[in-house]
Amino acid sequence: MAARPLPRIRGREVTGTPCSCKRSDRRAAAVRMANTTDVLVVGGGIAGCATAWMLAREGVEVTILERRAIGAGASGANAGSLHAQIAHEPFLTKGEAWARAYAPTLPLLGASLALWQRWPEELATDLDLATPGGLLVAETESQLADIARKAAIERAAGVAVELLDAAGIRRVAPYVSPRVIGGLFCPAEGKANPLATTPALARAATAAGARLLAPVALRALTREARGFRAETDAGVISAARVVNAAGAEAARVSALLGLDLPIEAHPIQVNVTEPAAPLIRHLVYHAVERLSLKQARNGGVLIGGGWPSCLRADGRLAADPRSMAENIAVAIAAVPAIADLRLLRTWPAIVNGTDDWRPILGEAPGIPGFFHAIFPWMGFSGAPITARITADLLLGRDPGFDLAPFRADRFAAFA
Repeated sequence: MAARPLPRIRGREVTGTPCSCKRSDRRAAAVRMANTTDVLVVGGGIAGCATAWMLAREGVEVTILERRAIGAGASGANAGSLHAQIAHEPFLTKGEAWARAYAPTLPLLGASLALWQRWPEELATDLDLATPGGLLVAETESQLADIARKAAIERAAGVAVELLDAAGIRRVAPYVSPRVIGGLFCPAEGKANPLATTPALARAATAAGARLLAPVALRALTREARGFRAETDAGVISAARVVNAAGAEAARVSALLGLDLPIEAHPIQVNVTEPAAPLIRHLVYHAVERLSLKQARNGGVLIGGGWPSCLRADGRLAADPRSMAENIAVAIAAVPAIADLRLLRTWPAIVNGTDDWRPILGEAPGIPGFFHAIFPWMGFSGAPITARITADLLLGRDPGFDLAPFRADRFAAFA
């Protein structure tokens, strides 16, 4: 069956071919006329747009509110890595007890990557999706021992990982440095294109009947007898329920309702080289240094790993030349063949993070109808399952996961 034409963006709203479901058309029209909605999704990033899409296609009145352009934050500025394992840096700094507490997040990541596999077809969009696996490389026996400790926790949580010796590394990834003596292979990991994904989700959401307001800022949010009153640049919106999918702005949105969530905004940056012949097949990490390294379909090598960018006094971001130089040096040490490539661009972004790294999901304690949809640090990887769980909860369905480790009241502010 031929796909319906996708919507076009006009000004603040997205318009396009109406949904074939007339009932959804009437609901969307009612939202525009009465400035009310059943669900208000705050945040037009990947998680917010995915949540709105999953709700709208099941007939729910939903409005997306985004203060900038769709996907203008971390959803569009990240490096596109798809993670399935425990991040090695916090494992080293926080220890095994932290990793075991984090382990319930791993099934979420696994389920999220399974949903990622369906998105290109469901969204009728080439997302440059590939999952050839992730490779954590080590240069010393001590580093290998640390990797083995992490792998044991991952296996216990159901993550498929394989410890590799020097011969195994050469077999799987002959392009890595001769200094690499082993590592860990996680076959589920890979990459997707951030610049394609969030716009595709926004188009799908609006095609299903969702309303999109962008760029429109949220100024105030208060509880009412039958829901919430949102004061925005486009006027007041009354919503029965609200989803906080605001990423690095999620703490500010929660604070509007008196909730103090320890969500931090971290300025980072990513580098990309000129296109090169196919070389780096996997998502590559380093056992000690900050590194995420992969090659896009067009040949550009994406070099990241959470190196800090500069946050200016006026709130604007700028690339940090020192981070750029050190990040590239780490990348060359891991894969020497990229040394002669020219750097094309470095760009900054802000990602949200929490100290325990676990998602914040579900209805906020004490505030019925207010839902968190926050997946810190790995929000791009975790967006599909974040959206699926949030939509299930709003639709009154069992999401199929124990959400106790991800409740907001685990933080001291709720004690």
